[in-house]
Amino acid sequence: MSKIDFTDLDGKVLRAFLTILEESSVSRAADRLGVTQSAVSHTLSKLRAVLGDPLFVRSGQGLMPTERALALKDPVQRVLDGMRALTDGRPFDPLGEEMRFRIAANDLQRELIFPDLLNAARAEGIRLRLNFVPSGVPDATILRNDRCQMMLTPLPPDGPDIFQKRLLTSPLMVYYDAGRRAPPQSWEDYCAAEHVEVRFADGRSASMVMRGVDRSQIRPPTVTLPHFNAIPSFVRGSDLISTDTALMKKGPLAVLDCAPLPFDCESVPIYMVWHERSTGDPAHRWLRDRIEGIAAGLQP
Repeated sequence: MSKIDFTDLDGKVLRAFLTILEESSVSRAADRLGVTQSAVSHTLSKLRAVLGDPLFVRSGQGLMPTERALALKDPVQRVLDGMRALTDGRPFDPLGEEMRFRIAANDLQRELIFPDLLNAARAEGIRLRLNFVPSGVPDATILRNDRCQMMLTPLPPDGPDIFQKRLLTSPLMVYYDAGRRAPPQSWEDYCAAEHVEVRFADGRSASMVMRGVDRSQIRPPTVTLPHFNAIPSFVRGSDLISTDTALMKKGPLAVLDCAPLPFDCESVPIYMVWHERSTGDPAHRWLRDRIEGIAAGLQP
């Protein structure tokens, strides 16, 4: 029997366990947690001693969880959620603590909202750290597993434990280089044009936001890219076109010319999405309020 008291399993230890489980690597877990690799290794040793199980075994270049580790995942997450709930009614002063958030967002949402938010917070003396991950077409799992605390996306995941609020709505536009071509003048012209398209790591396309049209008639993309920021390099000096929201003109596609689509297409909403565990947390409410305020100034 272990001689180490189970009360050694504080919130930081449990968070480290879940992070190692998700990353399958001590070094990647350390990067996510913002600590040294040796600190995570020390925490893992403590966990192994308290629980009497190796928890993770070496497999190739990573770590493979034992059956005990897999069985502990949901109970540990519930314990952390319960610990977080204890702080819901706590006195909160944004100047009195450092706030850290991990946010899932693609190029547009990240660049439109968060530079202004961070600069304003720093000017007020608020200690804020932001860690971004690409959202692609997001899945609720990353919120449920606390891999991020919030996402901004036009394609919000659904679920009884998932909260969402619409921040912005933007029409779709055609982006092009006016020095090389005119924008498409009809649905037929648009379908026949050569397109640049963003495709996310899971294989799904950013064109999913186009609703109310038959996308199967559109010519397959000539260029497929992983990020919106890469689009201008391919569109400038060519007759390629890209289809993205009008808000992109304020962000990654500012250097390109744009024109309305030559056919009817639904506007694209952008949502702020979070897990129910964050709803009552005062720091998270502070973040949501700041994001809403900036978004309100961007909406035409």
